[in-house]
Amino acid sequence: MIDKLKKLKVGKVVDCPKMKDYTTYKVGGECIAIVYPTNVENLIKLLKYLKENKIKYKVIGNGSNLIFSDERYDGVIINLKEFDKLEINDTIVKVGAGYSLVKLSIKTAKLGLAGLEFASGIPGTIGGAVFMNAGAYKSDMGYIVSEVSVLTPDLEVKTLYNKDLDFHYRTSFLQKNPDYICLEAKLVLRSSNSNILMDIISERKQRRLMTQPLEYPSAGSVFRNPENDFAGRLIEELGYKGKNIGGAYVSDKHANFIINKDHATASDIIKLITEIKEKVKEKYNIDLIVEQEIVD
Repeated sequence: MIDKLKKLKVGKVVDCPKMKDYTTYKVGGECIAIVYPTNVENLIKLLKYLKENKIKYKVIGNGSNLIFSDERYDGVIINLKEFDKLEINDTIVKVGAGYSLVKLSIKTAKLGLAGLEFASGIPGTIGGAVFMNAGAYKSDMGYIVSEVSVLTPDLEVKTLYNKDLDFHYRTSFLQKNPDYICLEAKLVLRSSNSNILMDIISERKQRRLMTQPLEYPSAGSVFRNPENDFAGRLIEELGYKGKNIGGAYVSDKHANFIINKDHATASDIIKLITEIKEKVKEKYNIDLIVEQEIVD
């Protein structure tokens, strides 16, 4: 199959990679291949081949919200890293799905464009951010995305507008319809003072360094905050800070972070997530929703 994928000439093909090298948790077993299509035409060509041959596949960005199983993923990973075109016209930003969210937030702030400061600490791609409606500091992608170009399950390119995308807290139309692939997004920002924006980003970076375990592999917040409460507070009240299963630990700095502190496996992380979810349900009768996606 690797030879056939290479013969398609759709982009770079990496043979039998370990997903722990492509995710921020640094866990996960092998997959058949990772393919980096270079444009929409090549992405369509690749998807046609995979669908015709009934080969499982998954589209990923920076791997910053995924937990791949320790077992082999018997499919092909499609990485949209090459979809990184950027056009800025006044306050309108057109950006490819593979572009770094952190990079874009800093670039726009330096240009005096406000609206993306919340994203300066979210290590994902534009496509992933739209997919999960990434957010922080009481803002999210839903406030700034005016439209996205998507590839439909029928392999047609279509435009979805903000109202179609059904943005809500950490979710969107794309998350509920994962067969649609985000190709490009149009963002509407606003003019501001670049020094003020960069000061905000700098201050928030300092705060993150003090309050989040950025020195260890993780995937950010594990659970969505329940209404009018904080998942971290509930977990901390249970006495779970520092709790571990194998090499996976609940962070001492922030109870809503699970970190890969000592060669954790995906199984360690998943068991710890499951245990916390059960304990919170048992004590508070609250069903915590897991923000991270478990892939097997």
